[in-house]
Amino acid sequence: MTRNCLAIPLGFLLVAVMFLPAFAQTDSDNPSSQLSAASVSTPDQKPKLSDEDLGRLYLIRKQFREAQDVFHKLTVEHPKNAVYWNELGISFHNQSELNLALKCYQKSAKLDSSYADAQNNVGTVYYERKKFSKAIRSYKKAIELRQDYAAFYLNLGYAYFGRKDYSESITAFRKALEIDPNTFESARSRSGTVIQDRSLASDRAQFYFLLAKSFAESGNTERAINYLKKARDEGYQNMNGIKTDPSFTAVLKDPAAQELFVEKTATENVQQ
Repeated sequence: MTRNCLAIPLGFLLVAVMFLPAFAQTDSDNPSSQLSAASVSTPDQKPKLSDEDLGRLYLIRKQFREAQDVFHKLTVEHPKNAVYWNELGISFHNQSELNLALKCYQKSAKLDSSYADAQNNVGTVYYERKKFSKAIRSYKKAIELRQDYAAFYLNLGYAYFGRKDYSESITAFRKALEIDPNTFESARSRSGTVIQDRSLASDRAQFYFLLAKSFAESGNTERAINYLKKARDEGYQNMNGIKTDPSFTAVLKDPAAQELFVEKTATENVQQ
């Protein structure tokens, strides 16, 4: 009977026996190996933050002067980096240094004409200066470059509202809601690359009414009623006109909306 077996040359066995002690030596016998392992496994070692990450961390922590120093250094080292110029602008913006912020945003937009964030931020400076037409032009440029970002439409709506162009304002707000239904509840942000400015220029009652109308037209009855209440509490003068406004037809079928008008009537009777 033939037996199948693996034939190992005698010479190979001899070589293996000669080198076996070297293979059997453990890492514990090798000081350099121990040092290498210790250096890798030390738990206290942490990677150092880059200047870019450090600057953004300062923005998140609202340490704007420290962020300014970091991004100023980065713009000196990388003068053609549009993002660094934009973030330097945000650092100045949060310290109410609007002239310096505007120069940085404009520099950023000039370096990269496709950088929508910088165009938006130029608009926020004009908005805060109540130069609403200039703000609108900047926001529209940002939207042309990036049409899927709710914050740009939201800012555009605020600028139209500041100019008392309410029909355009509600159109912009509605578009923002289509992109992000929670956009009005999102936190105001000045720590990233985009500034969302939500200060009201005037007439909170009218503003809340417009938000109610935006939510009503987007089918969000609960939020529409919520902002109608805010409009009423701020002294909105045309509550009765809501009853004949087709935008609120579905909203007015909700008992909560009907209670809103009952509450208003009771309040008027007490005042009389």
